[in-house]
Amino acid sequence: MAEYLVFTLAAPMGAFGDVAGHERRGTALWPGRSAVLGLIGAAFGLRRDDVEGQAALNCWSMTVGTLWRGHALRDFHTAQPVPTARIKRPNSRRDALAALKPSDNPVITTRDYLTDCLYSVAMWGGDLQTLATALRQPVFTLYLGRKSCPLSFPLCPTVVQAETPVDALNEAALPPWHQKASPLHIASDPFDGAKGRIEARWDQPIDRQAWHFGQRRVLHISPEKGAT
Repeated sequence: MAEYLVFTLAAPMGAFGDVAGHERRGTALWPGRSAVLGLIGAAFGLRRDDVEGQAALNCWSMTVGTLWRGHALRDFHTAQPVPTARIKRPNSRRDALAALKPSDNPVITTRDYLTDCLYSVAMWGGDLQTLATALRQPVFTLYLGRKSCPLSFPLCPTVVQAETPVDALNEAALPPWHQKASPLHIASDPFDGAKGRIEARWDQPIDRQAWHFGQRRVLHISPEKGAT
């Protein structure tokens, strides 16, 4: 038996970084390493320019269970840079908008989201009690990927004992509207005794300020097979 910290991520909408271009911001189907570490960093009050603090988060390993797949939602935005010939450094958004002309050609951009998000997370490798305290009393407001995605249910962080992180997911608290939810998909950092499909994902944070991410191995486990 080993100790794990389990908590719940529930939100009306969520978005998890994927390969992004200028005109589209997609989303993965579950929160990857960068999303979970970003949330933990916000709970601890770490800023993106805190290089040592961000690097300290790499001690954590994680397993994420998808409890509800939700539905895809696409939102449309317009983006229009202000020509520097008119105004170099606008003091406010109002000044920037005033510098635009009707003849300017804005670009239509898209943002992808998932609705009715529900995930369970198991963490190990660091100080579980300290992390649990931070998640109960976060320094910064926690979101599920973007600031437009507030949480709809407390994280309910709990330290549990279990044979594997997959087993630990079963101890996560569930919101009253999903009391019978069970993992439909499990993605995990590799651990002893686990079997599943290995995938390379580019969600290992390297430089938070420059938005650089590295590759890591993700183990996809069928819920009915568990860790055997």
